[in-house]
Amino acid sequence: MGDNTRMANTSPRKNTGSAKKDAAPKTIALNKRARHDYAIEDRYEAGIALQGWEVKALRAGHIAFTDSYAMVIGGEIVLIGAQIAPLITASTHVLANDRRTRKLLLHRHEIVRLIGAVEREGYTLVPLAMYWKHGKVKLEIALAKGKQAHDKRAAIKDRDWARDKQRIMHRHNKDS
Repeated sequence: MGDNTRMANTSPRKNTGSAKKDAAPKTIALNKRARHDYAIEDRYEAGIALQGWEVKALRAGHIAFTDSYAMVIGGEIVLIGAQIAPLITASTHVLANDRRTRKLLLHRHEIVRLIGAVEREGYTLVPLAMYWKHGKVKLEIALAKGKQAHDKRAAIKDRDWARDKQRIMHRHNKDS
């Protein structure tokens, strides 16, 4: 056997429960209003630069970002308007600004694509969800176009019709 070959371990392994429990993403917050107000085109997963007290507050679920948006400032993408309320037990020597501008962490090619879409094509960057992934906070942002009032009414009408159709089908199948 050479030095470059490895033998595969073929012995069966028992699941001892020591595997990471946070392998699946866990949702911190959803922006349901964004799906109503905007037509979503593309979605991107971004990291977010946070301070220690903000991470602790997110673990406690202290976030509101329905009125937040992402914007291009100085060649970077930042999250504006997201409110992370500090915990009562936060340190006294740290001045907590709950609505500060937070930098989003994306690959350079994604940033260039997003800047082009926002500046040339008139898209808006909207945060959709914030969640934990492998112990890190991730933010799902989307390229979106604003809906007109008649588009919103059509979406509501379609949703109501789908709900009514489900009720009719349920009643029909129950009677058979």
